[in-house]
Amino acid sequence: MTEAHDGSQTTDPADTERATLLAAYDAQLRGVAEVQGSVSWDQSGPLWRALSGRGGFVSYESLESAGSLEAVDSLIGETVAFYAGHPDVEEFEWKTRGHDWPPELDRLLRAHALERGEVETVMVGEATHLVVDVELPEGVSVRRVDQLRDRAALVSEASEVAKRIFGEGPSGEEMLDRLDRMQGREQFWVAEAKTDDGSRVVCSGRLALVAGTEFAGIWGGSTLPEWRGKGIYRALTAARARAALAEGVRYIHSDCTVMSRPILERSGLVAVTTSTPYLWRR
Repeated sequence: MTEAHDGSQTTDPADTERATLLAAYDAQLRGVAEVQGSVSWDQSGPLWRALSGRGGFVSYESLESAGSLEAVDSLIGETVAFYAGHPDVEEFEWKTRGHDWPPELDRLLRAHALERGEVETVMVGEATHLVVDVELPEGVSVRRVDQLRDRAALVSEASEVAKRIFGEGPSGEEMLDRLDRMQGREQFWVAEAKTDDGSRVVCSGRLALVAGTEFAGIWGGSTLPEWRGKGIYRALTAARARAALAEGVRYIHSDCTVMSRPILERSGLVAVTTSTPYLWRR
């Protein structure tokens, strides 16, 4: 709320926009929508529990229906037992948001040996905000590659680049399997720079269309350090936003790091909450 010149209270338009975007995010993107692309999933109370080879993922729209701290604690214990009972699962992620109930969720998760990861900012906004013209460095081009016959080599190269940048991530084979499962609902984009012996991937990212919603997510944006600050990530983001609009998408969302947040904010996306992964490892 802000104060008007006459002393009355008025609603800040930025707060109204943030609240509207967060409500759409919670209603459309959490729960079953968040486990798309997994090999399989099931539901246990408010939780959606996904399996993808060696990993698992937990999502929910809200935990308030559990009713008490004790019930939430039991849900966490049951979930740990569920994944521990699958011998192939090496780890699973329980993804929280900064506005989740109960406030004690951090303590409860860590009490069950889940390790807290790095906090990221959830950005949401109209896809049209991201569609801008960006002048790329000479010899750099952006294109979608998941639909190409020779995609395997490009996706594998980009996956290795992303793993070097983030220190972890899916292999090229795992990413190709995911793209097959998504059947075109997930697109893979790369930025390539010409070299003396061909070209190399210097930046990559995915566009994930979320079936049954107005949203698409932009994920995995990673640029080699020596190629940052040249507009490449912004150009890759703009290309993905154009592709999203062509598919009838209204909103773009992304969990972003401190490096990409300023770019998305300048493009008109709004920080609506935070996300924090909690990891259980066998």
